Amino acid sequence: MMANEARTAEIKAKLQERDNHVRESWVKAMEVRLVRDELDKCQKAEGVNHYENCKWLSEKYLTMLRENKVQGYKRIDV
Repeated sequence: MMANEARTAEIKAKLQERDNHVRESWVKAMEVRLVRDELDKCQKAEGVNHYENCKWLSEKYLTMLRENKVQGYKRIDV
């Protein structure tokens, strides 16, 4: 009986960890979307000078694209 309770607690903990991982991954992806929207606004507002005035925002967007990808909870070792 105790083994069943321990197994249930282990499964619940694993599901909670999985949910947290997926949720954090989606939050990071939405942050990238917000930065992209701000970059669009900056480019439209600055016009021809957007290459200089929005450079920091475009660099931030590119680094966030590389780092904040949506990742699943499964890990496959190759």
